[in-house]
Order: sequence, then structure tokens, then C-alpha cells
Amino acid sequence: MAGGFLLEIRRGTQSALVVIRQRDLPRPPLDVCVSADRLEVRSGERCEAAALPAGVRLAPSSCRGLRCLPGEGLHLRLRLRRLLPGADLVYNLRESLKPQKSYVFSCQSCGDIIVKGRKLLRVLPLPSENWSALVGEWCCHPDPFAKGTLYPQPDDCFLGDTFFLLNSGNESDERDSSMCCPDTEHQASWSGSSLKPKGNARVLCKRCKTLLGEKLSPGTMKCYVTEVLVRPAEGSSSPAPRSQFVQSMVAQCLVELSSARSTFRFAIKGDDDKTYILIWLLNSDTMLVESLGSSSSHRAFTLFGDTFLPDSGSVGPWNAVKVLYQPCTKSRNKDLADAWESDVGVHSLKFPSETCLELLLVLALSTASLPPSLRAMNSFQSPVALQCAL
Repeated sequence: MAGGFLLEIRRGTQSALVVIRQRDLPRPPLDVCVSADRLEVRSGERCEAAALPAGVRLAPSSCRGLRCLPGEGLHLRLRLRRLLPGADLVYNLRESLKPQKSYVFSCQSCGDIIVKGRKLLRVLPLPSENWSALVGEWCCHPDPFAKGTLYPQPDDCFLGDTFFLLNSGNESDERDSSMCCPDTEHQASWSGSSLKPKGNARVLCKRCKTLLGEKLSPGTMKCYVTEVLVRPAEGSSSPAPRSQFVQSMVAQCLVELSSARSTFRFAIKGDDDKTYILIWLLNSDTMLVESLGSSSSHRAFTLFGDTFLPDSGSVGPWNAVKVLYQPCTKSRNKDLADAWESDVGVHSLKFPSETCLELLLVLALSTASLPPSLRAMNSFQSPVALQCAL
């Protein structure tokens, strides 16, 4: 199919939106043929077709809403006849980290090993937001944790929403580590569920100088989940491209928090406490399939940035989460960002500022890959989705 097609599937409703990309549609009469595993567009003796991936089957008789949009192609909606279950929707760091097992921690950007073969004896979640206030409401005695700190002991790993805490071990381990901390002030305080370092205690990768996290105390390191790759010490695994990894980890945070706290609006902030993106989570049951035709104008860009897609044939499917977003860089959407800042229904997620800009670029490229009629909703920009599988 010269322009290819985009298939967006909703698992929950078992429905699909099909966009047959054709900038210059053949002259009428035009015959669109939808079979269970194939899409065809015919005009006279000319016939262009694309096959669906294995496991995805459509119900041709349910076809409705067929319309032709100039410069985009044909849009139609169908129900699914069959959709084989795929892999887990998102890579879940909480479920992949197990106690009594050894892990290697490395810089996701360059692959340099940060911690070699650390056996974790305990993997524990950090308290939820405002836990200290809840203690005050439910306890008849003063908060016993008011002056305490929640720092991991040796061979512990504490998991937060966008970071995890590791005990940096003894001094010799720290000297041999592939991290550097350019500042000497490492003291930290505990307020609510937020660990706040006093002074600038940025932890950088020694090889590529990427910001990995912060030094909270002489024995505690805070690592952002978007910057540090965690893998089992035994065996080997190929690292995911950068944009895929960032998308998957951010998608994990969005899905987990929306499920646990019924929160669907998120403010993405940098380590400089500036708001970079406002995100509204629409759904987490999306699957995407794209087929790129031999003459497609979309070949120069692939859905997920650095993912290689072949020049023709069906690709996918991918698990994804669908979001709306607004950029907030250079004081854009400042009034909306201020309104969300004071809204208790909005949850803030903190990542390194460079990662926030990377995420914004991925969202913008994803939006640009959509047909123009699907690029916005209720004044928000609408990307195709954030890829979930690693």
C-alpha cells in the first residue's frame, strides 16, 4: 500500500480505528475491501493491499464511519474478531526487582556499570505521599518518625514513584564506582515522602556525565528510573534504545499511579523544579500497528524515534498508553500549569531536566506522525502513544 496504514486498537472495547494513508487518493470509483486479516484499496485495475500482523483479526461486517479526508486518506472504524493476548502492558520495575537476587546497575545512556552484582536482601516501597500527615491523623501520640530518615541499609533497595534508593556501600566500593559527585555537601532531610538533599549533590556518570540522581547522604544514593538500567547479574540482555526506555519508564509511572491513586493528570517536572509538560492519561489499553508503504511520506520518521521500521509490510503490534499533553517550556501554557500546580487531583513526577526535554521531543514527533485531524483534542496535543514494551 503506497501510503501504508495506521491501526489503533482498544483492548477494552475490542475496537479499532483504521487510517489508510493516501495523500493522493485514486479517482473514484474507489473500492475499499476489508477482510479479517487484510486491507485493500482498489481503483480500476490498480490494487494496493497490506496484511495485518498475526493474532489481529477484524470483523469486516462491523465497518462504519468510512470517510475520506484530503491529504490524509481513508478513516474507518471496526470491531475486532480476535486479538491474541500480548506481553505485559508495561515493564514494571517493582515486579522485576526481587529480594535475594543479584542485579547490575548501569548508566542507561552509555552502558557503563555503576554497581556490580549487588545482591538485594530487601526490596521495599517508600511510603506514599503525605504519609506523615496520615500518621498525625490516626495516631494518638506524636509522630515517631518526625525526626527520622528512611534510608536503605546495606543491600536494601527502596522504590519511589520515579526513583529508587540504594545504599552506596563501603568507601572502597564508592571509589570504584562509575559515578562521580562533583559537590561535597551530601546531607539530606526527610519531609513527608520527599527526600530533599541540602545543597547540590548531583550524581553523574563518570563516562558520559549524564545526571543519574542525587547523593542524599554519605551512604544513600537516589537514582532516577529513566537514567539507570537494572538487570539481573546472571545472563545478558541487549539495552533498549534511549527513547524506548524513557517512554517505557514514564508509561510505567503513569499507569501505576493512575491505578493506585485514580490520578490521570500529571505535571512532568525537571530536577530544577520547573514544569516541562502537562500530561493527561486517556487510556492504557491501546495497541498500535503501522504499515509503511514503499512510497510513504512517513518513512523518514518512525513512531518511536530510534526504533527501526522496515520500508514496507506490517509492523507491530506495540502496547502503548494514549495521552494528551501540553508543553510548558519557554513559559508556554503558564496559566494552565499554575492551575494544575494548585489542583490536588494533579500528581507531579520529577525527572532530570534533560530527560523531560527528551520526552517532550518524543511526544512532538509522535504527534507529527499522526494525520492532521487526529493531532489535537480539547486544545491539548495528542500523540500516537507512549510505547510500553522494552
